[in-house]
Amino acid sequence: MDTNVLVYAYDRSEPLKQRAAFDLLDELAGSGTGVISAQVLSEFFVTVTTKIAEPLTLEQAATRVKNFCQLWTVLEVNEMIILEAIRGVKEHRFSFWDAQIWAAARLNQVSLVLSEDFSDGSFVEGVRFINPFLPDFSLHKL
Repeated sequence: MDTNVLVYAYDRSEPLKQRAAFDLLDELAGSGTGVISAQVLSEFFVTVTTKIAEPLTLEQAATRVKNFCQLWTVLEVNEMIILEAIRGVKEHRFSFWDAQIWAAARLNQVSLVLSEDFSDGSFVEGVRFINPFLPDFSLHKL
């Protein structure tokens, strides 16, 4: 999943997305099916401590990151991910940070990424992108 899914769960300025994010995270935690990259965890920490209207304290954010690490498989960002992300920028015109998420998913055989940053329903080299904040989204339908 992408950083925005995690951030919305703690961003009170977007109450509808906050509720949707909480529900999705609860469902993923309960099913044990979530996968997240180290990059997403890093972006989450920075965003919720510095960029949302009511930031979390460093301690609160650190606790959330630790919890996420216990709940889901964490994919490392390594040289192969970075090189594949560069290819994603060149060939698919992704931003570099989005390309890293795509590359981490593709190289770890994760076929679905939940994000509002990609075109909903798009499919790029084995990775499908779904926006979990659209009204008709249902994790069960996937």
